[in-house]
Amino acid sequence: MAHAKTFRVATLNVNGIRSGLAKGLADWLAKNKPDVLCLQEIKTQPKDLAQWSAALDGWHCQWLPAAKPGYAGVGVVSRAQPAKTVAKFGDAVFDGEGRWLEIDCALGKVVSLYLPSGTTGDVRQQVKYAAMDLLYKRLAKLAKANKPAVVAGDYNIAHTKLDIKNWQSNQKKSGFLPEEREWLTKVLDQLKWVDVFRALEPRPEQYSWWSLRSGARKRNVGWRIDYQLATPALAKKATKAWIDAGPVLSDHAPVVVDYRL
Repeated sequence: MAHAKTFRVATLNVNGIRSGLAKGLADWLAKNKPDVLCLQEIKTQPKDLAQWSAALDGWHCQWLPAAKPGYAGVGVVSRAQPAKTVAKFGDAVFDGEGRWLEIDCALGKVVSLYLPSGTTGDVRQQVKYAAMDLLYKRLAKLAKANKPAVVAGDYNIAHTKLDIKNWQSNQKKSGFLPEEREWLTKVLDQLKWVDVFRALEPRPEQYSWWSLRSGARKRNVGWRIDYQLATPALAKKATKAWIDAGPVLSDHAPVVVDYRL
């Protein structure tokens, strides 16, 4: 009896593609062999894209940098050439800041998403809320299409008390505000997207981001803000999910899921 083929999807906020490569991203790819790696916060410019693609020799690289140099931007790195790439969301924030890049591949549709952060103040928090509203509509449309899809990336929201070390002291901070958490609950409960990692891994203290201050990573004082949200039928094909917190490639860690093809 033939074994079902596994398709591995990983996502990582790399906090600068130059920095990630310097810290061993290419080695991580060679060792872990994802079929698709979604990257966020590549912080690069169009003129440098060929350089980063060359550094990831042997991989197919799709990039969507932000208009502002050294800021945001997303990428998708894959073993096989995508059947289709769409580097457009249809909104000024998403497109101008490089926050949504989708490919069609053997698994279905895979999206690299970088939702805005509101940590710098109320102006950006309002931008985040507006982006959340638009993203909800896009996720609703994708769900209605009833085709396999995974939207992977940095959502900048810790969903429940399980997903943040110090939940009591962070309830008024962007990333753990009631409105943000309720939005994510609606995505899961009403639109039926599945938080694949949490569906397979119920244990607490599984985080994907740690502050660079006060040795937070060493003490595992973190937040789980990086997700793979999958359509229900695809989520059922997930066999294993983990956060690879070992190699320090960024202030985030890769979130990896294996799916049966």
